Amino acid sequence: MVTVETKIIIDAPIALCFDLARDIEIHTRTVWKHTNERAIKGTVTGLINEGETVTFQATHFLIRQKLTSRITEMNKPYYFVDQMVKGAFKNLRHEHKFEELKGKTMMTDSLTFSAPLGFIGWIVERAVLKTYMRRFLEHRNEQLKVIAEHR
Repeated sequence: MVTVETKIIIDAPIALCFDLARDIEIHTRTVWKHTNERAIKGTVTGLINEGETVTFQATHFLIRQKLTSRITEMNKPYYFVDQMVKGAFKNLRHEHKFEELKGKTMMTDSLTFSAPLGFIGWIVERAVLKTYMRRFLEHRNEQLKVIAEHR
């Protein structure tokens, strides 16, 4: 199991950052373009809420795949968690935390995951996926920051 944590300070109110982070259309606009990510099932537009699911289809490592997540915890506007219900990982939990800092927002992502395939998966987690997932989150968060700061 691997955990990746990213932090970013956004010059925008906490409630706005919280809502942008759980907005399905914003999600698909802020991820890498080459993944062609889109929501295909569940909550496919607007704000996702506790108990709801979304299935994203995207291409990673030249393989088209689907990942279904459920929002398992939410404390507006400070915290929400999405957990994989179905997908390529053995397990995946993504914690989104928001903290108000003098009119700005500190957004922290903690992504914990493990790959399937036992020892081979363990090697892939550390050799490839850890860096890939960190870059994925950093890119998305930078894009979200731009949107939030221009509203």
